[in-house]
Amino acid sequence: MTVVEKDSERPLTPEGRTEIREIAKSLKTVGLQTDRIYTSPLRRARETAEIAAKALNIRTLEEWDELKPDGSRAELYRKLARLEQNSRPILVGHEPYLTSMIGEIIGTTGAKIVLKKGGIGKVRITSFTPRVSGELRWLLTPKIITKMA
Repeated sequence: MTVVEKDSERPLTPEGRTEIREIAKSLKTVGLQTDRIYTSPLRRARETAEIAAKALNIRTLEEWDELKPDGSRAELYRKLARLEQNSRPILVGHEPYLTSMIGEIIGTTGAKIVLKKGGIGKVRITSFTPRVSGELRWLLTPKIITKMA
């Protein structure tokens, strides 16, 4: 009898681990400025965050339930609002949660944003009140990230 793991407990594949290591190494090479990572506690996200933290020499790694696929975006925004103004955290989460969050921040709910597995986007939040708002600075696929380095 085969035991099927819950999706939330599925680990990264060996290929996924290798890809994340290459992406993180490329981000370090191009000088990504960050000092903290907040991750969903689901296993694949946590493993992704740990690999990135190691490659980028990031000491602050925290699990935030708000980054789960069913997490509270309102509470996520409250946590982000409490960070220092010039913070540049990396958020590690899931799809379609992250792209819908980007759409909400940039003020378009019907945005056709595609964030590939291992992709990264830079969003500048300009205000949290009366509602979160900001701008999408860039969105990169894993292939582009690794070619940049």
